[in-house]
Amino acid sequence: MKTIVAFKSKSGYTRQYAQWIAEELNCDIKEKPELSDIIDYDTIICGGGMYAGGFNGIKLITKNLDKLSGKKIVLFAVGSNPGREKEMAVFWDRILSKEQQKKIGHFYLRGGFDFSKLTAGDKVLMKMLKIRLQGLKNPTEDEKGMLAAYDTPVDFSDKANIKELIRFVLG
Repeated sequence: MKTIVAFKSKSGYTRQYAQWIAEELNCDIKEKPELSDIIDYDTIICGGGMYAGGFNGIKLITKNLDKLSGKKIVLFAVGSNPGREKEMAVFWDRILSKEQQKKIGHFYLRGGFDFSKLTAGDKVLMKMLKIRLQGLKNPTEDEKGMLAAYDTPVDFSDKANIKELIRFVLG
């Protein structure tokens, strides 16, 4: 089984998970892949960050599903949120159809948040979120934690988080 981990990472959390997965599976790894980089593999593990309700890099897979037919496809999204099941179900429903969710393995791996690592454009978007969060009368614990992370970066990355994904790939 020829396997590759293909990923896009803006702030390093997805890159760390991609490296851990590739090490665990002893497989190839490619940052910012094109279709030509992954087409010859039997198993394609694609990772990207969650941004504004989207998934960085998902189009490589969804636009090429017909060309990737017969291959084992696994997605991993990385974000700073706790990854509660109900919230993640809404996310995956937005990213993949129900039929795609049955065929494509999909996992959430909690990363972190470091405002200083963001691009200028992402900083503008995140400043807008910060203003909205600061205006809340009764912020949740998650919202309070997010506000605190603007001043003190948080990293929830943990190699143990890849265990379920690895089991799926090997199963």
